Amino acid sequence: QLQLVESGGGLVLPGGSLKLSCTASTASGYSFDEYGIGWFRQIPGQGREGISYISRYGKATEYATSVKGRFTISRDNAKNTAYLQMDNLESDDTDIYYCAATKSRTVAVPREEKYNLWGQGTQVTVSS
Repeated sequence: QLQLVESGGGLVLPGGSLKLSCTASTASGYSFDEYGIGWFRQIPGQGREGISYISRYGKATEYATSVKGRFTISRDNAKNTAYLQMDNLESDDTDIYYCAATKSRTVAVPREEKYNLWGQGTQVTVSS
């Protein structure tokens, strides 16, 4: 299976940008390109909101309405890494961001219950 590690979070001014990375280490017999990758953020007191998805080879992407036009998901399978470029950040984007992996081939804004491999999260704070 995969082990996922997020990085790239931090403090940024409103209107600024951050690029998150999700790097996978793979056990023998598993490959990063077997998995679609989703990015999520925590809903206080609830579960996780899916915000973006990218298919195994990057040909299909999906975005939640809240981030469409501001965030861009991508991946580099040679580096076992997926990315979330976040532009024009708003204070409401402050959250813990998680990447997750799924073997489901469904192209959709990710839903938490469809993903079984998770990273530990990275904090993004948008504040002046």
